[in-house]
Amino acid sequence: MEFALQKTVCASEVKLIRGQLKMKQKELAGLMNVSVKTVEHWESSGGTVSGAAAAMLCILRERPWLLEELEIPEREFPLRLRYLNQNRLCTIIDVNDREQRVKIKNYVTDPLYRAFGKNEHPTYEEYEEFLESRCFPRTRDKMKILLEELNLPFYDPLMIIQKTKGEMAEDDFWIEIER
Repeated sequence: MEFALQKTVCASEVKLIRGQLKMKQKELAGLMNVSVKTVEHWESSGGTVSGAAAAMLCILRERPWLLEELEIPEREFPLRLRYLNQNRLCTIIDVNDREQRVKIKNYVTDPLYRAFGKNEHPTYEEYEEFLESRCFPRTRDKMKILLEELNLPFYDPLMIIQKTKGEMAEDDFWIEIER
């Protein structure tokens, strides 16, 4: 199988692509998962970039809108949850508990991997249901014992997730909380 991608990208093309994307060297390094020194070398060496890095640069040159899809937005609300499958970021969930507002951004297309499936605009109540779905149920037998083991005074799904990362025995999903 053959693909319509350049095998190499020269130094001037790297600068041109970075300029088209309106990125600093540090930002491009972060996107490409390389050091800033590597990007500096690509742009000043007079040599070429090859392999996966060249392919990624060519794809971004032709489809710069992908950058917006990949970018993690600035946090607008006090609480951010990252919903992951193994180490793959699936959904960012920003929450304002006081105003009961929820804002999400999905990074996967398969609804089975998204925190809220096909729902792009979950309500606060749907967010609360999602949290509870990542915990043991309120009605669980001997719940008080489980809460004691977690050193929690009462049943609160967010507090449980802080302790357990929302990990469940039957799947590879988990939640990272930022405050």
